Amino acid sequence: MGANQNFFHRRSSNLIRTYYIASYMSDNNKQNQDTNKEKETKAPENQNDKAESKEPTLKEKLQETEEKLLRSLAEVENQRRRFEKEIKDAFEFGSFNFAKESLAILDNLQRAKDAIKNDEKLKNNKDIDKFLENINIIEKDLVSIFEKNRIKKIEVKEKKFDPNFHQAMTEIEDNNKDQGTILHEIQAGYMLGERLLRPALVSVSKRGVSKDQEKKDKKEEK
Repeated sequence: MGANQNFFHRRSSNLIRTYYIASYMSDNNKQNQDTNKEKETKAPENQNDKAESKEPTLKEKLQETEEKLLRSLAEVENQRRRFEKEIKDAFEFGSFNFAKESLAILDNLQRAKDAIKNDEKLKNNKDIDKFLENINIIEKDLVSIFEKNRIKKIEVKEKKFDPNFHQAMTEIEDNNKDQGTILHEIQAGYMLGERLLRPALVSVSKRGVSKDQEKKDKKEEK
């Protein structure tokens, strides 16, 4: 009886030990399977990351460099054009001011000529004609220099009044002329190329009231 109990006890212990070993191995196998699945799941992600972080090819690098170079060249060209425009504007502005101030020389020469011609005492002076001749030479030389630098006088004789080039100072009744015809030049006007240096100061014609119209107006007033 004692021998049977010992055998049964050993048999039970072996079964229990076998059960725990089998359970432990089963858990390990399950855990290993889960780990393998997790690795398999992460593998494509790692491959995608490697694909995304893949270095560009030589062709792609050359294309990127070429695009950067083209942008740089375009920016340099734009800067060059801006620089040239600034220089041109500065030059034209300086030329405009210089030309405008130089007109005073012509004005003074013309005033001197008019003053001499209208002075009764100087008219009888024999040396005046020679002096006036010298003034005319200086005036012609100055006008020639102006024309070489694109400074030209505005023509007004028998021209129609144009507010873009003329400034009307007085109106004179003249029924023999069309309304707005320039009759006299008070001060010469000049252009610098296509730009107005100063307008010509002029007198323009206007239509006078006819005698018949005067009579009609008087009757209406009465």
